[in-house]
Amino acid sequence: MSKTINFNNKYPPATAVFDNWATKGKDEGMAKGHANSVNFMFNKIKPYFNNQFSALDVGCGNGWVVRKFKELDTCRLSIGIDGAKKMIEKAREIDLDNEYIHSDLLEWKPQYLFNIIHSMEVLYYLEDPSKIIKKIYSEWLNSAGCFIFGIDHYSENPVSISWPEDVGVNMNTQSIGYWVSLMEDAGFRNVNYWQTGAKKDWMGTLVVFGEK
Repeated sequence: MSKTINFNNKYPPATAVFDNWATKGKDEGMAKGHANSVNFMFNKIKPYFNNQFSALDVGCGNGWVVRKFKELDTCRLSIGIDGAKKMIEKAREIDLDNEYIHSDLLEWKPQYLFNIIHSMEVLYYLEDPSKIIKKIYSEWLNSAGCFIFGIDHYSENPVSISWPEDVGVNMNTQSIGYWVSLMEDAGFRNVNYWQTGAKKDWMGTLVVFGEK
């Protein structure tokens, strides 16, 4: 497994950056920009929608994916968690029906287990993403649950490599193989990945899926 690279904590934490984005309204652009990738991810986990399910969105931002889950007839519970306080405040202002939690991801302990855990554009902001993936597997998912995540910043997507400097935030720059290995090492089975939305120099969103 490759080691952490391009993560030297020389920038402010990602939560501070996203607090600023929430204040400036940039969260709305994030939702629009990631919509196609999230639609692809929803299609991959569509079999889980056949029966009643609970869902957790990790790094939920303003809660748009939480609300997207709740639009499905079989969704009985949809929750979002984010480390950026202002993002959670904004989610709560928009949506009074669903639950939004402000917490450090590694410190949070859910009251119940989930059928589906989803995350979009979050994991590479963590210095050691293996910790949260292991926690998702062992403490957040039920015995028949699945975890699916999408990231745009990875080694095989060259245009994303400069993002830490461009945005001014720490990022964990890793290969597709690294992310697949983290899932397998955590215990996930049927691990698979796709690159969706590729065009010209853009290699697409890396989507990784695994079942418990």
